Amino acid sequence: MTPATATASFFDDSLYTDVAHLTEHTPSPLNTFMVVWTDWGLGLFAILMIWAWLRARTAGRPQLPGLAVPLIVVVAFLVNDVVKSLFHEVRPCQALSVVPLQPCPAVGDWSFPSNHVAIAAAATAALWLVDRKMAAIALPAMLLIAVSRVWVGAHYPHDVLAGLLVGAVVGAALECIVLGVVRSRRAGAPAEPETLLL
Repeated sequence: MTPATATASFFDDSLYTDVAHLTEHTPSPLNTFMVVWTDWGLGLFAILMIWAWLRARTAGRPQLPGLAVPLIVVVAFLVNDVVKSLFHEVRPCQALSVVPLQPCPAVGDWSFPSNHVAIAAAATAALWLVDRKMAAIALPAMLLIAVSRVWVGAHYPHDVLAGLLVGAVVGAALECIVLGVVRSRRAGAPAEPETLLL
């Protein structure tokens, strides 16, 4: 753990502990929902990415921006994982005396930044530039993923904020590049259906 993450963890300890204590007095159905959502919520983003591509294809819009979203998400995950390997922040459920809703990840499965949130944020940012209707669904889902990661005990609040930042920046930046490529192709190529769809 670096001095920066150690400082952030110190300030987040009390907030994380407060959330952990709150879960002890929370109705069981809500806790169960949070556990299920944190495990399976990313599946919704896969559906939204496929849906956005199908909507573009049906409407005759360029398909490359939608097809690129899953690849952008993979890149965001890899970037976030590199950052995670640089900081080596121990999970709060290992460092603090709390009982998380989920079993604590193994030692060496670092906490900062959150991969789950980075993936969700990258998908949301990219979809925002491709299909606002799909992004309108992705945004609250992404925020709920972020909350759930702290709620189940897997992350400090600053972990999810950092994951959100990494994912959003990578997702938006790469999707802007893809959109720029599509615009340049459309500006410089004959108006043939095959060209416009790519």
